[in-house]
Amino acid sequence: MTAMAHEPIPAQDDTLLEGFLALETPNGFRAELIEGEIVVTPPPDGDHEDYLSVILRQVLRESATDMDSSGHKGLLLPAGADGRPPNHVIPDATIAPRALRLFRGAPSWMPGDGVAMVVEVTSTNPLKDREAKRLCYARAGIPLYLLVDRDKATVTLFSEPENADYSGSHTQPFGKPVPLPAPFSFDLDTADFL
Repeated sequence: MTAMAHEPIPAQDDTLLEGFLALETPNGFRAELIEGEIVVTPPPDGDHEDYLSVILRQVLRESATDMDSSGHKGLLLPAGADGRPPNHVIPDATIAPRALRLFRGAPSWMPGDGVAMVVEVTSTNPLKDREAKRLCYARAGIPLYLLVDRDKATVTLFSEPENADYSGSHTQPFGKPVPLPAPFSFDLDTADFL
């Protein structure tokens, strides 16, 4: 059998985007288009969902501003360089002020306008959460990105998106509180992460 070399798909070609949008993933899997690469993630394990539940329970109860949350909401975010197609990213949680009713009537892939914070809990591909997704969220101007890094046992809040990245970050080990600024205005308790 002979292996055939394939020409890479040009970044500006719509073939990648069309192929991505036509994907049919098995139940529970999610497909994302991140920085010109199709990423398919298996269903999360129970610990992943427990971390997420701890965060969302506090956000919905403790925030100074009444918040809505959507788990696994598709966001259509600006592309990086090289004429790549727009990023199609699915955060573990997308949080927005309830007054905006951002999720009502939204398409499957909505822009990040109005989103107050996105949350990711690392799983099978932590590098995507640490770098590629962080840059996607910053480019879209999403004010806050909360990353629960299970491998490092840390929680990092990225803030102040500018120049395609976040200029502010605050990292705490599991068990220490993470101050969330307005519109949340409370300290996220991570003791249950231990």
